Parts: sequence; structure tokens; C-alpha cells
Amino acid sequence: MSVTRSPLDSWDCMLPGPPSRSNGGSADCSTSGLLAYGAGSSVTIVDTRSMQLLCVLPMPAPSTSPIALAPFVTCIRWAPQPLRRDILTHEPSNSHLLLAVGDRQGRIALWDFRLRVVLNWMEFDPSSEKSKLGVQDLCWVRCRADSWLLASINGPSLLALWNSSTGRCIWKYDASLELLSCIRRDPFDSRHFCALGLKGFLLSLLVLGDGDDEVVIKEHRIPTASDSSELQKFERDSASGSTAPALAVFPLFVSRFSFSPQWRYILFITFPKELVVFDLQYETSLSYAGLPRGCSKFLDVLPDPDNDVLYCAHLDGKLSTWKRKDGEQVHVMCSMEELLPSIGTTVPSPAVLALALSKSEATLQNVAKLYSDPHDASSLDLDFDTPSDSWHKTCIVSKTYLISITDDGKIWNWLLTAEGAIDALKDTKNSSITADLSEVTVPVQERRTSSLDTSTHGSFGRKSKSVHTYADMSFEIGLVGQLQLLSSTVTMLAVPSPSLMATLARGGNYPAAAVPLVALGTQNGTVDVIDVSANAVAASFSVHNSIVRGLRWLGNSRLVSFSYTQVNEKAGGYTNRLIVTCLRSGLNRTFRVLQKSERAPIRALRASSSGRYLLILFRDAPVEVWAMTKSPIMLRSLALPFTVLEWTLPTAPRPVQNGPSKQSSSSSSGRFTGASASDSPTHASTSDNKTTNSEGSTEDTSESFAFALVNGALGVFEVHGRRIRDFRPKWPSSSFVSSDGLVTAMAYRLPHVVMGDRSGNIRWWDVTSGLSSSFNTHREGIRRIKFSPVIAGDHSRGRIAVLFYDNTFAIYDLDTQDPLANSLLQPQFPGTLVLELDWLPLRTDKNEPLVLCIAGADSSFRLIEVNITNGKSGLKSPPRTIKERFRPMPICSPILLPTPHALALRMILQLGIKPSWFDTCGEPKHAVPYQIPVVASSTADLRSYMVDTDLPLVGDSVVPELLLKVLEPYRRDGCILDDEKTRLYAAVVNKGAAARFAFAAAIFGESSEALFWLQLPRALSHLMNRLAKKPHQKVSVPASASVPELGDTSMLNRITSTGKSMPGSENRDNISYGRLKLMAFEPEELWESANERIPWHENLEGEEAIQNRVHELVSVGNLEAAVSLLLSTPPEGSYFYVNALRAVALSSAVSRSLHELAVKVVAANMVRTDKSLSGTHLLCAVGRYQEACSQLQDAGCWADAATLAATHLQGSDYARVLQRWAEYVLRSEHNIWRALILYVAAGALQEALAALRDSQQPDTAAMFLLACHEINVEIASKSESSDEPSEPSTEQKQSFVLPQLNPEHEDVLAVSQYYGQYQRKLVHLCMDSIPTFD
Repeated sequence: MSVTRSPLDSWDCMLPGPPSRSNGGSADCSTSGLLAYGAGSSVTIVDTRSMQLLCVLPMPAPSTSPIALAPFVTCIRWAPQPLRRDILTHEPSNSHLLLAVGDRQGRIALWDFRLRVVLNWMEFDPSSEKSKLGVQDLCWVRCRADSWLLASINGPSLLALWNSSTGRCIWKYDASLELLSCIRRDPFDSRHFCALGLKGFLLSLLVLGDGDDEVVIKEHRIPTASDSSELQKFERDSASGSTAPALAVFPLFVSRFSFSPQWRYILFITFPKELVVFDLQYETSLSYAGLPRGCSKFLDVLPDPDNDVLYCAHLDGKLSTWKRKDGEQVHVMCSMEELLPSIGTTVPSPAVLALALSKSEATLQNVAKLYSDPHDASSLDLDFDTPSDSWHKTCIVSKTYLISITDDGKIWNWLLTAEGAIDALKDTKNSSITADLSEVTVPVQERRTSSLDTSTHGSFGRKSKSVHTYADMSFEIGLVGQLQLLSSTVTMLAVPSPSLMATLARGGNYPAAAVPLVALGTQNGTVDVIDVSANAVAASFSVHNSIVRGLRWLGNSRLVSFSYTQVNEKAGGYTNRLIVTCLRSGLNRTFRVLQKSERAPIRALRASSSGRYLLILFRDAPVEVWAMTKSPIMLRSLALPFTVLEWTLPTAPRPVQNGPSKQSSSSSSGRFTGASASDSPTHASTSDNKTTNSEGSTEDTSESFAFALVNGALGVFEVHGRRIRDFRPKWPSSSFVSSDGLVTAMAYRLPHVVMGDRSGNIRWWDVTSGLSSSFNTHREGIRRIKFSPVIAGDHSRGRIAVLFYDNTFAIYDLDTQDPLANSLLQPQFPGTLVLELDWLPLRTDKNEPLVLCIAGADSSFRLIEVNITNGKSGLKSPPRTIKERFRPMPICSPILLPTPHALALRMILQLGIKPSWFDTCGEPKHAVPYQIPVVASSTADLRSYMVDTDLPLVGDSVVPELLLKVLEPYRRDGCILDDEKTRLYAAVVNKGAAARFAFAAAIFGESSEALFWLQLPRALSHLMNRLAKKPHQKVSVPASASVPELGDTSMLNRITSTGKSMPGSENRDNISYGRLKLMAFEPEELWESANERIPWHENLEGEEAIQNRVHELVSVGNLEAAVSLLLSTPPEGSYFYVNALRAVALSSAVSRSLHELAVKVVAANMVRTDKSLSGTHLLCAVGRYQEACSQLQDAGCWADAATLAATHLQGSDYARVLQRWAEYVLRSEHNIWRALILYVAAGALQEALAALRDSQQPDTAAMFLLACHEINVEIASKSESSDEPSEPSTEQKQSFVLPQLNPEHEDVLAVSQYYGQYQRKLVHLCMDSIPTFD
């Protein structure tokens, strides 16, 4: 025998127990929509789109104690690596499906989700004192362009960096006396991360490489008003050597933070009773918001990816929504919602343990906002419940999907909708910067977003003239999906094995068939019914108010269970509660109801295989025999000192004989195959007829059960109707009864009885022949023995599973000469402590493996295959057909496809496939709001499904057809894209190459790449306008601001010293801006973003804060406010002389050459000796903005340099600043998508191609050329004077038309050749990969 644990195996499934606070709220949702969370000692992975369980990864036990229970999972993080495309130089990798998992004993496992194996362990040396420091939190940090480190919080205060490929700790930092709580990565710079402590300690770290001396640390202290009495207790404990992490010491005292996805340097921090906004650049808190009276403590804070809104979870299961006030970083609570509905929940209510945002949906919404049609069903604001006459009143601004996890095993999928009123009468000049951009010439987007210029879609398009303000927004939450897993700690397991005498519950004489169901009793009194074919909870019944202590099937559609409560501890009375549950109706019916308490509690239940009879065992009391009719009837009470009782299982078919029998004349070697029908007495053959044989029909309804008494005596009773009589078996020899071991377990299947005792002995006995034998397992006492199911053709009927009192199990074959030598022991499953086990009786073919159901001590339920091998040859059984797991709906998650097939689908989506290819069912024409044309024939030319474009040909034209053939099995099963995503793709597929590329990136969870494609048309438009010498109109920034003359007073008159009346700062449309701010490059965007920050810091005091504020004001050109602030410096201040000098220079109205030279010399000296960048301000005073930008960039102030350039520079001068910034972003921050946008805006397309070539992304390089060509041609056609542009010539269709780059350039030609090699390699890999659907 052997055990198979293949991820493709149909029976290799597992259900996790419910999560608890011991898991520390560990949960992480990947950018592709996969949710991973900790449940006990396992990791559960769920598809958030379909709300289906994908798999469970059980953490192995520590190597030092392999039989012990694995420790709790405490933190989880998906690796941020995208789908790798370097298949020309590397083998296909699963790096996009890696998962880091930390546990309570300080171990960090790096899991490969596809292979479901641990690739590497990261833990301290076992001899070190740090080896058992539990992991509090994890975070991935980039150290190089292609390398990531893993940061961890171990114990109360240890911060460590790990090399995930070697498992070695490369850097440690001990923040002694602090209690570190969480760690997060900066979305603007993946090298930067922060760690937060419960007492307000904030650690900012920048990783410059993978060396131990390449980490830059900065410490901050955040004042907090939280109650510190609990923390003072910890400080006293830490003095005595406590090494527990924060989640173990203070599970209800939680401190969390998140980086703002829209504003750099801004952190949102929650302490138990307050919300703090912290500015890392100013190193100070910008605002504090306390909780209103009656609100529970904060649990977590999650910023909306695209809106200035925060979602905060609370310990009492509520969700609060906080909106930012216009013009300042102050948040106010605007709604409070329940994450636990009051209807249908237990009392007390379950606790919300974790909250996660669905990032994949947010990225797809960005694509939908810019490219979907107003009448498309996939439009963001479409609501079928909204009357048509109300469209002019409200509009859905955004939809956010939230996932909550509760400790009753449920995962909730919530849709949070923000609705706002549209005020179309507002003047466009007073609207937000996004509305102002409508005046900028962006020819490409005029056509693609023209449908968005309506009052209904005003908040989505970048050209909208309608404005949403937060004052008129409302939030609503609704439950859109739920996944129910095991609800509580498992206490009992029951598997139905109905005999042919069992009839259907609804009556009649039809036999009850075996069903793929397993029932589990739990600690909170519920009974969960598991559908093993779907690996899901089919039903959950709230049956008892206390622990379910016994559970048995009555046939295949009824369950009987019991619980008891102690009435009086002194008197010792018990109230026993017996309930029959009907699975069809869901009704619970009690029986054996007594008016007063009983002396003894129920010990166990034993139901016959037909479900007609039930034995109720009491502790130190008689056994009751019940007939389980519609109204159960007690037949008799048996006053014997029973230890164990077991009903006979359905009769097993005779084994297949291979050659002559090797029976031994000794009774000790008698095996199950040795008892033939001719050796049996007359009543033995009739007993086989009483129970139904494998071929005939029921002739009698008698059933028998075997038992053992306290003195070791054995017996078999037979129940026939209402009569109970002695079976009169043939007794074994007297030596068979052992005097030293009390029988503790038994299994009975005619004609064999197998017993186990507390000494570890296993004895078996043939009741018809009297043959018997025994052996010692050399293990602890035996608690359960279960016969494996037997079907026709099996070579053995003697396989048993044995559960020991130490919660381990073994499998023996009693038909072998030496069962102990041929046993299968549990060490193949380290970390699995077994509470209950039984066989699943669903085999229909002798070549199918045996399946063992296990209820683990970690509250998990799992199925394990036991493959049968021939003892003589050692060969495994012939291969069988794999039964696919049943899914109520296909899992449409392309990231789960094998890597070559995922790359193939990505390429098909990029090149453009007609939506009709996705259709598999041929719906009626008006069945859905958006109808996809029906596929005419599956044998049609697949190339006809590709979208016809006028783009130049890149790569091999035959490859798309080959890839479509590879993807055909997935298309037939409908597991590529779901209906909603298909409708969105149908809306964008003809909107241009960039739209398709953005959709493909979003589908695979690559949000940064998707934002790059969304911004590419605007970047190319910016470049073309500069090349045509048509500078952008500056609506918010006055034109005079870009002229290097300080005497013009128009700017000083428009910009006051307070900065609150800046144009656009009052009604800024944050809703439509979103994460595209990460890719900002236009002068208007950079200037507006910097100007937005100024009011946040007006109330800050201190010399360092004043220096930063002056720097901000000079960058945006507000010189009057800067002078006013400089002159307010007191004479005793250390910056007085420097500030006075700058004030004089800035206020100088005349710039003469001598004065200019003197100021340049002073500036050079100040830059050399002063760290406050005062010299750049003097350069600005004399109009030397290019040199000032260079000095800012040399000092590492890249965003400030871009802001200054956006305010004062134009043309090639501005482009030089952008190009140098792009080089820094690419080489130092390793953010290729941000760098590409800057390269394009600067006109450096050759450098952009070089960056893509160095990153080994041949497909992206080719798609980049196609997008640039298409956008460039469209801009050129729009700029022609004629009303009807001419059709492109054949030569134009065959060659690229690129701005500032010759189509015959070697880099352009190399891209096409490289892409062709990539396509051919991908086809070979796809042909070699087997399609997988789960």
C-alpha cells in the first residue's frame, strides 16, 4: 500500500477548520484575486471572484517533533512578482504563485501554490535564542530589479530581512522595549517599508541592496492617546524575558497602518481608539481623529485604491467609512455598516478576524472607467434596480469589493457602493484638474472616451465637465457572495455506508445508494455535511447548544446525534439530548425526551448500516436498543457491562483467488481468505442470506452486532424486527481472550470481528469457523478500527485502518502473512494528529484507490488516498481515470493556468480576439444585456476569431491560431473569463491596442502595467504636442508662472500666502483620478498634486517644518507666501540669516547680471555647506530653474524637481528633467512601468525599448511598439487639416510610424525578431503542458 498526494488527484482534498484570533488576522488578497488566510495550522486559498475554495496548504510539523501538531499560522503574504515572460532564457516559473507563511514557532515557509510544496524554510538557527520567536508579520521588499527580500517581525521587537532563495537571514534590528505590530511596503517605492509598534514607534527603512550594511533606518515617534495600562504590563513581563509577539500578548489591542495609494509619504495609522494621518516627509502627524462614543476599537485600516476614502474594521464586526476633507488631510466618519447580519447568525455573534480589499476588481474598474460604453452592461454605474428616471439624480461613483473573514468559518464578499449626485451646472473652470484637462489637445482619447462625456458618466472620464464632491456622496454595502467552511472545532466524524436494506427516507422499497457525503459534529453544536465530490460544505445544521459528542448516519439521508449537559456538579445529574436530523427537510426531531435528569450521560451511539436500529451506550448503565422508525421506539435495555459495540457492515464480496491458498494449519495464521463457505455451519450461510448479498434482493431484515464485555468476553447478538437473540457464533480457542488488555475498539463485518485493546494488540476472529489470530502493534492503546470497503475483484477483505490513542493512525492488511511488516504508518503525514477516521465507501472499480476520511485535531477535514499495490511484485494498480472535482461554476482565474497557457492567453487577449470566441452556450439574443454572438462551428478557421487591425505585423502570424488550439479545452469548459469580464473585454477590444493591453495586464493582476497602458496615450499625446511646438494650456497654472521673470505680479496676485484659494483645490475630483496619480507626468498634474499638499502643513511649527514649507511654496511658484514665511523666522532662530538672505533674493524685482553672478556664487557655497537646499531657492530667484532642478535631483528630491520643472520649464528643458527622473526610477527604484511613462513623455522611446529588452519582456516590447504606432497614427490623422483623413497607405500598414524613432532602427527590428522567437518558444511549451482546470 502507498499514499498518493497529487494536487491533480480528485480525492486529495481538505477542508480547514475555522480561523481564530490565534491566527492574528493573517490574510492577504493577491492582485489577481486569490485570497489566502490562516486557519489553525493551515493556509486556505479562495478564489474571490467565484467564492470557491481552491486548496488548503497544511503547514508541516517542526522537524524536532514530527508527531506534534503543527503551530498556528500567524501571517501570510503573496509574492508580488508578476507572470514571468523570460521563457527564452529560463524555464517557465511559478514565481507569480509563491506564498510566504509565518507561524507561531518562528518558521517562515515559502510555498509554491501550484505544486503545493514548501520550496524553502526561513528560520533562525535552532541553537539560537531567536529560534522560537513567533512571526508577527511579513512584507516583501525589493532589493534589485529582479530580486525580492522578505521582511519579518519576530517576537515582540525583532525585525529581520531574509533572502528567500537561500533561506538566510541577512539583516536584523532589535527595537527593544517596543512591541512591533505590523509591517507594510510603500506602493510608490518598493524598496521602502515601515514597521509600526503598539506604543507609537514607527521605523522607516530603505533597502539599497542585499548586503547587511545596505539598509537605511529612520526612527519616528507618533504621540498616541491610547490606554497604555496593558502595554505597561507587557513591559513588566518583558523584563522577565517574555518573547511572545504582539498578537499573542494583546490579541484585542491592535495597531495597524497602510500607505496611501495616492499620496506619497502619507501613512494612515489606527491605534485602538484613534485614527492618525502621518507625513513621513515632515516626520509629523497631520491629523488625529478619535472614535465617537460607543464605537468599538479599530481592527484594521484599508485605503481605497482610487478614492480618498478609508475603510476601517472594528472589533465588534462593523465597518466604518472615512472621507477626506477637501484641501486637508483630515478624515471624518461618514458611515458605519454591519459586517455581520443580525439575521441568520448565532448567539453570541461570530467575530470578524480580518478584512481585505479585492485589488483585481479595482484595476479592472480603471479600465472600465476609460473605455467601456455607456450602454454596456459592464459599465461601472449600471444598476438594474434603479429606475430610469433617476439617472439624472444619482450616479454610482465607485464599487469596492471587500472580503471579511469570521471565526465561524465563513468568508463574506461585500460590495461597497459609493453614490453621488451630479451637479452639471458647475462652471468647468472651477472644476477639478481632470475636468480642466478636457481643454488639452488629446486627440486619441477624444474618440475613445467620447461616450463618457454625459451626465451619467461624468465622474468617470478624464474629460468630464461634471464634478462629484464628497459632501453629496453616500455609501451602501451589500453581500454579493459567501463561502461556508467548517464552522467550529470538529469533534465527531460519520460516514454513511448503507446496506441494500436501507430504504429512502421518503418511503418505498427503493434501496438507498451510497452518497458522497460526510457528516461532522462540531464543538458549537452544529452538524456540517460535507460533499466530498466538491470539497465543500453542502449544508450546516444548528442542532445542539453544546458539543456534539456522538454522530451517526441512519441510511443516507438522516443523522442521529447526541449531546449532554451536567445539571448539578455535586449531584452529578445529566440531561441527555438525542436528535434526528433530516437532510432533505432540514428538520430536527428530538426523541427519548425525559422530564428529569439522568444519573449517567450517553457515552456513544451505534447505528446499523441499514439505519433501522440504534444502540445507545451509557456510562456505567445499560445499553438501549431502539428501532429508528418515524417515531423511534425502544426495543430493549441490555444490562451487561459492555466496553465496545459495533454493528456489522454490509457483506463484502468474496476475494479473487490467485493460485493455491497458502493456508497454515495453525489457527494463529488463519486469514480472511481462509474461511470458505463449505467450512461454515448451516446458520452461517443463512446469515449471509439474511443480510443481502451483492447480487440478490432483501429476503430478511435481521442485523447483528458484536460486543466485548469488561471481563474480555465476546459475543454477537442479532436483531430481527423487535426480537434480540444470540447469534451463536463459533467461539475461538480460550487463549484468544487476553486478560491483560481491555478491549477498546472493534470492527465487525460478517464473518469477521477485529478487536483492539489498550495494550496495542489487534485480534481477529471468524465467527463462522472459529479461526483467529493476533499481533501486537507496539503502539499505544487502540481507539478505533475501521474495515476498508471491498468490491468485487478485490484481492483482500482484511484491510483495516487503526486509530491509536496518541492520535496517530496506521493501515494493516490482515490477509497478509505478516500484517505488521506490510503496514502503512502515519509518519508519511507529519503534523497530522487524527481525531477520528473512517473509510469513504464510494469505490466502484477495483483499480480505484481506497479513500480515508480524517478529522484532524486541528479541526480540519481531509481525504487521503491509499493506493493498493501487489505484495508479490510491488507494482501499483493500473492507472485509473481521474475524477474531476465538481464545481458549481467554473473558476475563471487565468493566473491559475499552467504558466505557458497563461502566457498564451495573455498574448491572445493582447492581439485581440473576437468576443464570440468566449461563448460556449449560445444564449438567446435578449437573454443578457450584452449579447455575445454565438460561435458558428467549433471546426471553423480559428484565425477568423482574431480581431482585424491595421497594425504592422510583429512576430509569426501562425502563432495565434496554434495558441487558440491550445486554449480550446479551457474555452469549452468556460474557465477563461466569466461573463462580466467577457463583456468588459468586448467593450474595449475595438478601442485600440492600449486598451487591450491594459485589460490583459489587469486580468493577470499586474496593476502597475495596466496603469502604464492607460496612461500611454496621454504620454504620447504630450510628446506629440511638444514636438509640434504646441505647449499644453495651463488652466490651473498661469502662463506667466513659466516665464523666468520675478517682476510679474500676476502670479503673486492670484496665489495668496495662505494657499487655500488655489484654483482647483476646492472642487478637485479625486474620484476619477485614482491610482493613475502613480503615473503622473504632465506639468498640470504634478503642479496640482504638489499644490494640494500645501494646506496640509500650514499649522505645523518648528524650524524643520518651516524649511519644508518654504521649499513647497517655491516649487509651485508661490513666492509671496514663501517670503512671508521666511520673514516670520525669529532672530534667535538658527535659520534666521539663511532665511533673511533668501527672502531678500526672492523679493528682488530686478535681475541684473552682476546680481545674478553674486547669487550663483552664494548659492554654490550654501549648497556645499548647508543641508537645507537653500541654494536652489536662490537659483529660482534669478530664474535659473534648470540648474535648480539639477541640484534637487542631485540631492535626491526627484518629485520636487519635477514639480519645479512643471511650474517653470517647457519643451526640451522639461523633457531632460523627466528623462533623468526616469533613469533614476528604473535603476534605483526598479519601477519599470513608471520609468516607461516618463521615458515616453520625454520622447526617449529608444531608452524605453532598451529598458524592456533588459527586463526580458519581448512580448511587452512588441505590444509597446504597436500601441505607440497606433496612437501616433491616430494623432497625426486628427491633426490633418482635412475633415476626412485619408486612409493609411500599404507601406504605412506594414511599417511602424513612431515619434522620434526611425522604424528601420536596429532596436525596432530586433523587437519584432525577438518577439517571433518568444512566440515559437511559447508554442512549444504550450504543446508540452497538460491542461489543468483546478
